[in-house]
Amino acid sequence: MEETTTKQDRLIDTGVNRGPELAYLVAVESDDQDTMWSAEDSLTELGILAHTAGAKVAGTMIQRLPHPDGSTYVGKGRAQELSALEKQLGLDLIIFDDELSPTQQRHLEKMLDARIVDRTALILDIFAQHARTREGRLQVELAQLEYRLPRLTGHGTELSRQAGGARSGGSGIGGGAGGAIGVRGPGETRLEIDRRRIRSRISSLKEDIEDVRTQRQLHRQQRAAQAIPVVAIVGYTNAGKSTLFNTLTEADVPAENKLFATLDPVTRHIVLPGNQEVLVTDTVGFIQKLPTKLIAAFRATLEEVIDADLLLEVVDTSHENAIEQNETVNEILGELEANDKPRVTALNKTDLLADPNELDVSLYPNAIPISALQKKGLDTLLEKISTVLAKSMVAVQILLPFNKGDLVELFHRRGYVDSEQHTAEGTLIVGRIPQALRGYYIPYSRALHR
Repeated sequence: MEETTTKQDRLIDTGVNRGPELAYLVAVESDDQDTMWSAEDSLTELGILAHTAGAKVAGTMIQRLPHPDGSTYVGKGRAQELSALEKQLGLDLIIFDDELSPTQQRHLEKMLDARIVDRTALILDIFAQHARTREGRLQVELAQLEYRLPRLTGHGTELSRQAGGARSGGSGIGGGAGGAIGVRGPGETRLEIDRRRIRSRISSLKEDIEDVRTQRQLHRQQRAAQAIPVVAIVGYTNAGKSTLFNTLTEADVPAENKLFATLDPVTRHIVLPGNQEVLVTDTVGFIQKLPTKLIAAFRATLEEVIDADLLLEVVDTSHENAIEQNETVNEILGELEANDKPRVTALNKTDLLADPNELDVSLYPNAIPISALQKKGLDTLLEKISTVLAKSMVAVQILLPFNKGDLVELFHRRGYVDSEQHTAEGTLIVGRIPQALRGYYIPYSRALHR
């Protein structure tokens, strides 16, 4: 299957001079929701997602039900109300705060003329905009096709209808391509391909991603052989991860006030207090209701988190849902089986708080209040990272002859020095080193007395 590479200036609208697409947001508050988030807060976040995708929100609706309606999500009466609102407001699309089943989507499309977009499609759409590397584009396309496959019926009429109302022409995955919200990515021309070709493309994408995964694994093995600890920056989207990454590493990763501004992981080298070297990786932000298929598609990228020696979680302390966001991060880390890794928490954006002293640092592991933007608290944060990393290393006491200065230097760069003393016999060091380097120092070990 050929790649769609046509690109155009990015302006999301449904006609000449009409401006952004007009969206209406819908959520169900049900008794069976397993989340700390209220429907109101979740819908507020959905509005930010819609804005990030380029839509203008015309209004919102919350329907309280024991559980979402299996046919129309909100119930037939509310769906008819949406139909009236659609005509009254001239809506281009209606965005639902949960992932709709194929059945729900088909029934809603029969009742409504506006395009139907659920939270999953919206997140995938934003990811399609922000994927810059080949790896990112492969992962986004895989997630989109796996999402769309069960929604392809007959000869693709439902998906063709989704593309209806959007501008014709190709749209690349990311790179500023145009297209209607919810149908960016593989492009309108792909929405009409049959199941067999989609499955073939999915199989091909999985093979390509496996190649990427193998390459990443080789890079991680090379880093492990050098015994350089890896610190992965994690956290809720828009918590300030990229700003902190740029400040710590003097990098230039885009740090926008938008959700998912960073999609492709970036790794840089820094030196901690005490001259210890580490690699810091900026990763994609998490969000509540993150689609399982998206986590699976991005497994190759998320292995940077899985294999990290320490997680540096960034929390936006100025956000009213900071605790809920932290809980979401914990849940996703649990899905990745990375929840038990050593962690340091950067309580970010303290410059936006009325009284930073009121922060309850006890709610988070190894918490340090900071302002990445104003570069406050960073020295203390780096000290904490160094200390927590040291706890995961092997404690040693060694006496290195004076002609082994290279091993002294290596200890400083890769390990953690508690004390160092120059004696008549050589350099006596008490500290911790990565397990991978222990063999270099065994011949010079001394009994460790604590």
